Amino acid sequence: MTNVIAPFGYTPPDEATVSVDTFRNGMAALSSAVTIVTTDGPHGPHGFTASAVCSVSDTPPTLLACINRTTSAHPYILEHGVLAINVLHEGQHGLSNIFSSRSRSMAERFAAGRWHTGLTGAPVLDDALVSFDCRIREIRDVGTHTVVIAHVVDVTMGNDDIRSGLVWFNRQYSRAIPKEE
Repeated sequence: MTNVIAPFGYTPPDEATVSVDTFRNGMAALSSAVTIVTTDGPHGPHGFTASAVCSVSDTPPTLLACINRTTSAHPYILEHGVLAINVLHEGQHGLSNIFSSRSRSMAERFAAGRWHTGLTGAPVLDDALVSFDCRIREIRDVGTHTVVIAHVVDVTMGNDDIRSGLVWFNRQYSRAIPKEE
C-alpha cells in the first residue's frame, strides 16, 4: 500500500464519516493530561483548560495544542505568539474548572493560582507538575480548532513531591498514578 499524505483541506469520503456523537463517545475512552494553556502580551494574560496537547518531537523540542476557535483566549494566543502549557496535578481540578468556565473573567482565572513569568513572557503556574514555555512556530485551522505547533524554549519542573497527574477520562477527572518503585 502506498503511503499517501492527504492535502490540507482534505475531506474524507461520505462512507468514512462518523457522527459527532460517535466520535465524542470514542474520544471519551482516550485519557489525556489536563493542562492550562496561558499567554500574555499587549492584551494581557489569557488562558483556558485544554486536554488536546501532545509532544511532536524532541529534536527540536516541540509540542502541539489544539485550541477551539470559540475559546476567548484563542485570538490572543495567536497574536501574542507565545504560550505556556501548564500540566496539572490531581489536586488542581478546581483550577481546571475555573479556567474552563466561560463565566469567569481572566482576572478571576489568574487570581485562582500563583504565577510567574516564563522566558517568553507567558504565565507559568508555580505549582504545576511541569510547565512548557513555548513560542508558536506554525498554526493550522482544522475543523473547529486551530492546531498550534510550538517550539519549547524552557521547561519548569514541579517540586520533588511525587503527585498524581490530573487526567480527563470518560468525561470526568481522574488521576494518573505514578508507578511505585
